[in-house]
This record gives sequence, structure tokens and C-alpha cells, in this order.
Amino acid sequence: MGAAVGRPESPTHVWAPETKLDAKIKEAMQRRETLGTAVKSFNTIILKFPKIDQSFRKCKAIFQQFDEDSNGAIDQQELKQCFHKLEISSTEEEINDLFQACDINEDMGIKFNEFIVLLCLVYLLKDDPAAPQPPKSRMGMPSLESTFETLVDTFVFLDKNNDGYVSKAEMVQAINESGERSSGRIAIKRFEEMDWDNNGTVNFKEFLFAFTRWVGIGDVEDEEDDDHDDLDRGGEKV
Repeated sequence: MGAAVGRPESPTHVWAPETKLDAKIKEAMQRRETLGTAVKSFNTIILKFPKIDQSFRKCKAIFQQFDEDSNGAIDQQELKQCFHKLEISSTEEEINDLFQACDINEDMGIKFNEFIVLLCLVYLLKDDPAAPQPPKSRMGMPSLESTFETLVDTFVFLDKNNDGYVSKAEMVQAINESGERSSGRIAIKRFEEMDWDNNGTVNFKEFLFAFTRWVGIGDVEDEEDDDHDDLDRGGEKV
């Protein structure tokens, strides 16, 4: 996520990509934003939370398949094997960059929620606008890719000025369109949940990490970690 740089004093503040991967994600998102979005309101996305959660959980089997030592995380070598098995064409440098970007705890392991975010970033980056006919599947997982497209579509809906980032004003505007009285407070709360580095803008990666928590994935992972900690201490879960 990068170091916290403080909230911008001026709405004209422009957040600059911190890494080469950040720049690629921004460029890919801006290309996608030229196609527009089918999302009409934030409420329509909320209604899809249960279906999105179910789709993510089906991905658990894929995660466990590549977590060869069953330690609850995928290391760099396991991730390379994952890309090879899924026939995702990427250089070693690209895989390493994705690993570092999604290993937010810097514990040299990709947990399940981080794995979902990583795969969604791959989905966005593998969108080739120059292809004469888009492939039916970019990663060999059409059902999961459909969910990823919903997430991309949601970000496009939130990013009103198509600059590749979501500002607090854009979040407020998007949720205000729902017409609820408390929409302003909800928008600010949701934005703060996304803006991890408190720099006043949200990139696609930050959005994805927040979204996994909104649908319940992060909470489940935390509970599982607590279970493992209890067992490691020789205690029983009560």
C-alpha cells in the first residue's frame, strides 16, 4: 500500500503510482473505463454481495491446491507453480511484483484474501484491447472471472472522472445516488475502509482488499487465524 503521506489539502491533488505495477494497473483500468459500466447504483452491488462471496469461497479449493505445505499461505515458489498450472502467461518479474504488491503483511506468504486480490489484478492486467477477438477466458476460470468483471465494473462506476482512482468526493457522489438519508456518512465510512494509506485516493488494489472484507472474506480469514493461534498454543477453541 505504500507509506502514509497524509490527506491532500487540495482537491486537485494527483496521486502518483508508487511502483511499475501500480502504473500498469492504473493504465489497464483507464483502458477499461473507456468502455463504461453497467452498474447503475451502489445498491445493486450490495445486492450481489452474497453471490460474490459464494464465488470467492469456491476459489478456496484452488488456493488450497497450491498451498502445498498447507500452512495457510502461498509462497513465491508456490505462486509460480500456480501461474504455470493455470496457464497464466507472466514473466518471473511480473509474478514477483504481484506477490510483493499483495503480500500486505510482508510475511512472505499470500493468504486467501490476498490471493483473491492477486487473481483479480491478473484478470484486469490480462485484458488485451488489441486482441481482434477477446478470449472466452483469460485465466481458465470463467465463473470466477465473471465475478472479477463485476468488481472491475464497480470500480469504473465509482471512478467518475476515469483517472484510475476513487476520491472521497466520488465515493460520496456514488452512494448519494442511492437516495438514502445516511448515504453521506456511509460513503465516508466506506471510503475510509478503502483508503488504507490515508492519502485521499483509492487505487484498484486498495478497493479490492476492502471489497473482500465487505463480503466477509477477510473476517473469515481472521477467525481461521485465531483458530490456528489457539491450537499452536495447545489450547482449544471455546
